[in-house]
Amino acid sequence: MANTTIIKFGTPSDEPITTDLEGWKVIEGSPTMKTWIQHTSADGSMISGTWLATKGSYHATYTSYEFVHLIEGQLTITPDDGSETVRLGPGDAFVIEPGFKGIWKIEEKVLKHFDIKLK
Repeated sequence: MANTTIIKFGTPSDEPITTDLEGWKVIEGSPTMKTWIQHTSADGSMISGTWLATKGSYHATYTSYEFVHLIEGQLTITPDDGSETVRLGPGDAFVIEPGFKGIWKIEEKVLKHFDIKLK
């Protein structure tokens, strides 16, 4: 039988990372972000945690796969490739695949849980 580990996330307690994510550039307003990495897989291929961002817009370029569960806030994501804009709110879950480029417009403060595949 495989060894199974379960990690339950609570309110982040460590100091957050407060620099903008790699590949994210502010294009409207003065948004800020905080990232708490709450778990890293044993092989280093996945990170999971909590992210908070304030109102404004970023142009984002993704090099990794990300799964998101939006806890609070409102945002609109508009891909650069002309595909459909997606509006998201509390309770929504979605995936962004590597190679995505587009605008994250944070309309109300966003709090999300994330899982990112690094390798």
